[in-house]
Amino acid sequence: MSIETLELERELHRVLCRYARGCDERDWEVMTEVFAENATANYGGEFELQGRPALVSMMRAHLDGCGPSQHLLGDLVVDVTGDVVTSRVYIRAAHRGAGDKAHLTYETFAEYQDRWVRTTAGWRIGHRVMKVNYEVGTRTVLGPGPAASQG
Repeated sequence: MSIETLELERELHRVLCRYARGCDERDWEVMTEVFAENATANYGGEFELQGRPALVSMMRAHLDGCGPSQHLLGDLVVDVTGDVVTSRVYIRAAHRGAGDKAHLTYETFAEYQDRWVRTTAGWRIGHRVMKVNYEVGTRTVLGPGPAASQG
């Protein structure tokens, strides 16, 4: 493995870590450092999304009303074929409910399969597919925050 490939892997890992922390800290602005403006995604076969605003909107709809969460990443594999950079990384995302759902939990074991684009600001995810391998608990802990339900 070349030093350039190792440096690329480290750069992509840092972007993925910004994503995980952004989700857990509900820092939606950091997603400008994660996804390309015109990024597309398929989250678990249920959500076909076009553009970074749609991705962030979906994340907010699931996490803003949720209690604490923790998105853990592992086993990152980066492949470079010509000008195409792809990666696969395992994700284990744990969520606890909030308010009257605080006793409920939801956890997913999945893999993010990303295609990357180089921008003037650095590497960004251009396309993401989330392959869900296993779920435990109830998805009812996920949902919009109180401000969204008043709207």
